[in-house]
Amino acid sequence: MLQRTILTFAIGLCLTGSVAAASDDDAAISGDLAGMLRAGRAVVSANQDRINDPAKGQAGLDGPGFLAQAIAQFHQTTGKDPNDIDPASRGGRLVHMEMDAIVEVIDANQSTFKAPGPTFKGFIPAVFSRLVSEAFSRRAGGEAEMKVTAPPDLVRNRKSRPDAWELQAITAHFQSSGWPKGQPFSAVIDQPNGHAVFRIAVPEYYAASCLGCHGNPKGTVDMTGYPMEGASLGDLGGVISIKLAH
Repeated sequence: MLQRTILTFAIGLCLTGSVAAASDDDAAISGDLAGMLRAGRAVVSANQDRINDPAKGQAGLDGPGFLAQAIAQFHQTTGKDPNDIDPASRGGRLVHMEMDAIVEVIDANQSTFKAPGPTFKGFIPAVFSRLVSEAFSRRAGGEAEMKVTAPPDLVRNRKSRPDAWELQAITAHFQSSGWPKGQPFSAVIDQPNGHAVFRIAVPEYYAASCLGCHGNPKGTVDMTGYPMEGASLGDLGGVISIKLAH
């Protein structure tokens, strides 16, 4: 999984064109959504052996059991209980949509988890992140979108390619030697249809557990069937991209 970093959301807005003002709620909501995705991804990583080999026991790997672990991880890393967020608030509704998306994805993959092992099942943190992001975006119905992307040379799934705004965040900011490591980039952008959207890109860095698939020797095919990128510990490996409609 990608290394968790401290999210610093008090950042300047620096896009050309008409730009509206971000609210504290935008930053807080985005922080909760990113934090919950990271929490779920950490649970996948911690249970990878049990996912790949059901003989090791799969208690707590059904939808509700997995979500309980993700909530505990979220609480440990953020100090917040997502169940304490007012479910009638915008942030509460969205984080609960994400939690429902997590249950949906885990329940939909039970046959994969229960397939005889030990064998590589292909359900890894990156796959979890993509599936949950898609399920959440569908549930949010245009109110919010979430996506995990990366520098173009690291993208393994074409659906995860960065759009123009995400690419700008990566190349002009996250890959800049002067950009503070771990600091997100955000802006509120007035769109042609007259509606504004808050966008935030949160950089993610390779942890030791990532290097088995993304490290060295560069070009060697990893367990997922892709050539390894030759990455080093702490290199930029991905970006959580979130949109919130205004």
